[in-house]
Amino acid sequence: MKVLKFGGTSVGSAGRMKAVADLIYNEETKIVVLSAMSGTTNQLVQIAEKLYQNANQEANALIDALHDNYKRVVEELYTSTEKKKQALELIATHFDHIRSFTLDLFTVYEERAVLAQGELLSTALFQFFLEEQGITSVLLPALNFMKIDENEEPDNAYIEKNLKLELEKYPGINLFITQGYICRNAYGEVDNLKRGGSDYSASLIGAAANASEIQIWTDIDGMHNNDPRVVKNTFPIAELSFDEAAELAYFGAKILHPSSVLPAKQKNIPVRLLNTMQPEAPGTTISAQSGGGSIKAVAAKDGITAIKIKSGRMLLAYGFLRSVFEVFERYKTPIDMITTSEVAVSLTIDNPKFLSEITRELQEYGQVEVDKDQSIICVVGDFIAERSGSGLKIFESLKDIPLRMISYGGSKNNISLLINTADKERSLILLNDGIFERNNHNA
Repeated sequence: MKVLKFGGTSVGSAGRMKAVADLIYNEETKIVVLSAMSGTTNQLVQIAEKLYQNANQEANALIDALHDNYKRVVEELYTSTEKKKQALELIATHFDHIRSFTLDLFTVYEERAVLAQGELLSTALFQFFLEEQGITSVLLPALNFMKIDENEEPDNAYIEKNLKLELEKYPGINLFITQGYICRNAYGEVDNLKRGGSDYSASLIGAAANASEIQIWTDIDGMHNNDPRVVKNTFPIAELSFDEAAELAYFGAKILHPSSVLPAKQKNIPVRLLNTMQPEAPGTTISAQSGGGSIKAVAAKDGITAIKIKSGRMLLAYGFLRSVFEVFERYKTPIDMITTSEVAVSLTIDNPKFLSEITRELQEYGQVEVDKDQSIICVVGDFIAERSGSGLKIFESLKDIPLRMISYGGSKNNISLLINTADKERSLILLNDGIFERNNHNA
């Protein structure tokens, strides 16, 4: 069995849905995981914001506009009057459900139910299209088997058990459609795997089903060696190890959700990144194999805040770092990078939600400096920290860029550099010229 995930742009119009149907129509047994149609989740977020503000008239206007978009999709997607009628009735039910939230108090629980509508709509419309084409398939409700626990982590045992029960209901069927992103929480309420969670859904489902392969279909032909929005002439990387892919995803490569690598790695299931616009392109294969030892790629992560704690008490002070880290643990704020000296420790975070509280507590241990508008540049490859000359290429390329922090040796797959966000685009271009020209594009 294979698991194929199609993102929002891949199902973003009637034409794209038809193309996806062509891609999946073969004899292989597969589970197809769909995101919401592109733009839908953002519009649902806007609707939820208006509902929180009790701006119900504005919310209704947004709901009507989105409903109209879906009516147009229905007109383009189906040819039979029967299917058009069935689809129009279905979307009317969903939008009536969304409108019902304008009549009462709106809370986070209602917001999660609203945000789930995008995936419920896309999968139902796609299933109707397959039926109209005479393609045998089953729509598996993700809410029947996808679940997170009280720590908002996937309940893997539950997912595996209940996915198996769902699949066993349909012997002889080789095509299943289900929703990405959405799930139930520990209390049985509708919840989600956060933004980008459809990738995570696909990986969790692939692991639960012991799939032979997980495919992530987007609108780009694999993971590129640099950010194609900034750098010209980037190219897709043929092979990455799980660890390399995880580093790139975490540090800014938008094609893959960072959490989605681990379930596949734990079950040693290859992940392929493919392009619905160019299905013949080989894309990127992520597996236990690295595919060579050269520097593979560069990624950048914005929205970084650097925090420096300087204290004379740190010198030879037992337990100092533990006390500092406990502050971040209390506020559930992960740390990206860290460097230390005998009198100071510098670190970075990407979530400033509790920055003022964290800063206040850290001031008990010394002088605190905060720098915002920072970016992390991540250079990834196989054993690059142990490979002679790798660091030299990087630092030569960035000799004119002020470096705020350097993390070198913490991972065999990653060298990370903290810079001002204003220098990010120039840095990516310089690294592209300095590293990949010398590597002769050996991806």
